[in-house]
Amino acid sequence: MALTLLGLSGALTHDPSAALYIDGVLVAAAEEERFVRDKHAKNRMPYEAAKFCLDFAGIKPADVDAVAIPFAPISLSEPARWHYAKRYWYAPERALDAILSGNRRYYRYRKRIEWCLQQLGFDLKKTEIVPVEHHLAHAASAYHCSGFQEKTAILGIDGKGEYATTFFGYGENGRIHKLKEFYDPDSLGGLYGALTEYLGFEMLDGEYKVMGMAPYGDPGRYDFSRLAKFENGELTINTDYANVIGLRRYKENGKGYYFSPKLVDWLGPRRSGDVADDPYIHYAASMQKLFEDLSLQMIDYYLADILRDTGRLAFSGGGALNVKLNQKIIARPDVRELFVQPASGDAGTAVGAAAYVSVQRGVAVEKMEHVYLGPAYSNEDVIAACARHPAQPAWQRIGQVPQRVARLLADGHPVAWFQGRMEFGPRALGGRSILGCPSVAGVADRINAQIKFRERWRPFCPSMLDSVGPQMLNSGHPAPFMTFTFEVAQGWKERVPEVVHEDGTSRAQVLKREYNPRYHDLMSELEKLTGNGVVLNTSLNRRGEPMICSPTDALNMFFGSDLQYLVMEDILVVKAAESCAVPASQVDIRN
Repeated sequence: MALTLLGLSGALTHDPSAALYIDGVLVAAAEEERFVRDKHAKNRMPYEAAKFCLDFAGIKPADVDAVAIPFAPISLSEPARWHYAKRYWYAPERALDAILSGNRRYYRYRKRIEWCLQQLGFDLKKTEIVPVEHHLAHAASAYHCSGFQEKTAILGIDGKGEYATTFFGYGENGRIHKLKEFYDPDSLGGLYGALTEYLGFEMLDGEYKVMGMAPYGDPGRYDFSRLAKFENGELTINTDYANVIGLRRYKENGKGYYFSPKLVDWLGPRRSGDVADDPYIHYAASMQKLFEDLSLQMIDYYLADILRDTGRLAFSGGGALNVKLNQKIIARPDVRELFVQPASGDAGTAVGAAAYVSVQRGVAVEKMEHVYLGPAYSNEDVIAACARHPAQPAWQRIGQVPQRVARLLADGHPVAWFQGRMEFGPRALGGRSILGCPSVAGVADRINAQIKFRERWRPFCPSMLDSVGPQMLNSGHPAPFMTFTFEVAQGWKERVPEVVHEDGTSRAQVLKREYNPRYHDLMSELEKLTGNGVVLNTSLNRRGEPMICSPTDALNMFFGSDLQYLVMEDILVVKAAESCAVPASQVDIRN
């Protein structure tokens, strides 16, 4: 009998997802936001994502051996709830609640999961639900999916799970050993999130924007050391300024933030608007530097001995998506290889919880080599979507898709590229992408302004052939998931300027052909035309929207932007130049 395990995330009221393992093979995984068209799908359960996973595998609820969830009850005999109560003494009702009713969130979440399972047709009397501690699920998603056979250091940094915020441990012989955890409010991820709010972005969504803004600033201009310190093996966040609750919160237009009025008194008014300017670019740079410095100090303290032995590190949690920190980690002499779980945020805990239970039950899980784990659509599906779309798109079936699209890119046209199975995780990796030719001057600005409608300073990333990666990045380190930045080699900065960030780095995807043949072939064709086997790649969506899932989603986005070319499988949709940018409200239909 095959071991079939369904992982469901969404414990923290955002980023619900589902993942399905059958005998250690990750058959399907998807985020709820893509199906319901609501970014981060807050306060939802992963119903559509789970339904997709089951349907894709052709199995029924009765075939599932267990459902793994990344949230667990925390005992009062452990330090977590006491630490929370002590550090939040200034909000006594919250402190007391942690001691008296500290697992309330777990029971509420479990009830919602049970409701979701019932909607999917599960019989709760015959369904085993297995809770896995949140940070253990993060750790499992990194370690078990890394493929590392040697003893492996494990790091987890995020806002918080049940109470833990940071995880240090190691994996050996398929088992995870916990060395140390920090607890709320002592959260480096939470501090970064609080400063993200101060800098005018949404927590859980804007942290990567702060990271993108940081290279424009001077990290030495302002000293942020008062916000947090790491001493004698303990991280302490200064809750006079950040990671605050209750009456200490700064409030604006009735909304409370995770920073205090004292922070505003120190740094000035909260940033608003889209412009990245002084002093906020310097604040972003200072926050990024503090995050990097403290993270590296913590790695030194808790994981250096393991790294000296084997050089392997597996990293997950929202903090693992900080690609600048990851660049610094790779540069450490004691790190031979860093694996960052590509869906390191909370969506990835569905994979982690299910992987953890699989290993506990004696079935090792496969190495994660790719993230093409979502729905795919046939040419017939695409044609049907075109036929029923109110914009009545002009389409044609084409041959030699990589050659045709490479020619469009080389001629300076951005192209929406919709191919194969949708990616799992926050990065577009050639399944649902907007592509451009990185040697064409101004293509990045055009995509920002006319297609994605986002801040002009936001950087773009390259996908490249595996033959090009070592040349352009001066590194042979695996980079299949855009989870690291690399210093771009001299000569290449001039060849592909549209994908080189302000600080001379690129967040790169280095692709082996076996994992996405058509995308690899496209880059090979572009190399023949331009000399560069590199393409500018950004996610197929507009600002504030989730990545595109279906052909109908792609058409809605296409007719709500200035894109002129959309290729879905073998179907090319072309829009007349004069009809560009039809308001989205006029064409927004649902499947």
